[in-house]
Amino acid sequence: MNDLTHQTGKDFERIARNINPGGWAIETERPISTLLGSCVAVCLYDPKLKLGGMNHFLLPKLTNSANSDIDVIMNGDYSMEVLVNGLLNKGAQKSRLVAKAFGGGTIVSSINMDIGGRNSAFAHEWLEREGIPLVASDFNGPWSRKVVFVPQNGDAFCRRIPTTQASADMVAKAEQEYERSLAAQKKEPVKKIELF
Repeated sequence: MNDLTHQTGKDFERIARNINPGGWAIETERPISTLLGSCVAVCLYDPKLKLGGMNHFLLPKLTNSANSDIDVIMNGDYSMEVLVNGLLNKGAQKSRLVAKAFGGGTIVSSINMDIGGRNSAFAHEWLEREGIPLVASDFNGPWSRKVVFVPQNGDAFCRRIPTTQASADMVAKAEQEYERSLAAQKKEPVKKIELF
């Protein structure tokens, strides 16, 4: 992938590393992709180092629930901090970071909580508070989105997917499967050690 100039979003999508809800990645070799419904993905890029990463968060802030460990992993506060710290650990400087952000769709109109709107508002507020310029975005609306980010040059491709019941079900299923996998990890028995 040395010559990125003639690549298209579809070309990058074929070789991309996919992240799920609650995930994040910093890559130097491959693009990063994700599928969004009401979730938001933020791409951060350091143009001097040509280094970037992307996250995918499900909820804007930590909630108090029985699944607090799961909530931490999937909330925007945690997701943004982990991504920034990962980039800083690889030599990026916060003062050079720029952001591109996507998502916050309303794909299930029967839900009145406007999770997508809250997620996109959170992304705007967090980036502004941290002094990271948001140079491109595509938020809200009745669409799912496929996002592909190229960390080597900071390019991002966003394809809006018209919401059908099938696409809404697919996005919701991906989010639920990820949440279930986290819950299953939490329930694994802890091996007890007896001291004598």
